Amino acid sequence: MKSEPGTTVLIVEDELFVRMIGADALEEAGYRVMEAASADEALAILERADNVQVLFTDIRMPGSMDGLTLAKVVHERWPNIRILLTSGDTHPSTDAIPDDGRFLPKPYRFDSLSRELTTLLDQQ
Repeated sequence: MKSEPGTTVLIVEDELFVRMIGADALEEAGYRVMEAASADEALAILERADNVQVLFTDIRMPGSMDGLTLAKVVHERWPNIRILLTSGDTHPSTDAIPDDGRFLPKPYRFDSLSRELTTLLDQQ
């Protein structure tokens, strides 16, 4: 997996182990990574950060909103942020994903994650 220089990904995953593995793989590939355990935490991070290019979020999460709702809010407030959704048990229709967002089913391989990120970043 090779990143564009300076690309920042915000990974939103409520399961700590899954989030840590994803963040480590992205960092090893050269991405800058920010982590959040919930949609609310992700929005707080985005309020302070101005350098996030990709939101990579699980769909099913506890809290005030799920990842699909988070993706819609992020698209409305920060339309330049690319959206990548993932889930092991929910498969949204293409119409349900904001903008030109993508979906990556769990469990995913890191080469699949790399391809999806490359596709998203090439759309900018």
